[in-house]
Amino acid sequence: MAEVLLFHHAHGLTPGVVGFADELTRAGHTVHTPDLYEGQMFGDLEAGVGYAQKIGFRTIIDRGVDVARELADGLVYAGFSLGVLPAQQLAQTRPGATGALLFSACVPPSEFDSTWPDALPLQIHGMNADEFFAGEGDLDAAQELVDGHEDRQLFLYDGNKHLFADASLPSYDEVAATLLTRRVLDFLNGVG
Repeated sequence: MAEVLLFHHAHGLTPGVVGFADELTRAGHTVHTPDLYEGQMFGDLEAGVGYAQKIGFRTIIDRGVDVARELADGLVYAGFSLGVLPAQQLAQTRPGATGALLFSACVPPSEFDSTWPDALPLQIHGMNADEFFAGEGDLDAAQELVDGHEDRQLFLYDGNKHLFADASLPSYDEVAATLLTRRVLDFLNGVG
């Protein structure tokens, strides 16, 4: 079974993120869900992004790196949207990663002054008409990461919702989220 370090999105550590982690745990995996916002939670995405900007994206990443230092190697790093920043940096730069799961976001590997590690399995999930994922370059970065690599996968879902896998948000899409969860569990069973 896999051990996962899962980072939340800009709304904070919502019940939907915790619920997603609980699903993975029920399947036999160990999942850590640190609160990078230190208890803050936001009802709308704009307010959550504003908070992240106020404390600094570097602070968000550093908090994620600090949590990882307290855990053993051999982790799968996962993140929803904003949480992709620490997840992707750790997957690319911390030795011993066993995989990465990026939901609704992806940045070019050069953002972390490194390349994607050879043979590190990766899944990226996003909606094909999401204004942030498809409209702000994340989809392009994701496509570049997976092209030509059998151990890296990009899954696109029909729709325009950003945080479609968080059951506690209005953007939740049950059909897409169910498929995402099934694919994630298959991935974790393969790396765990």
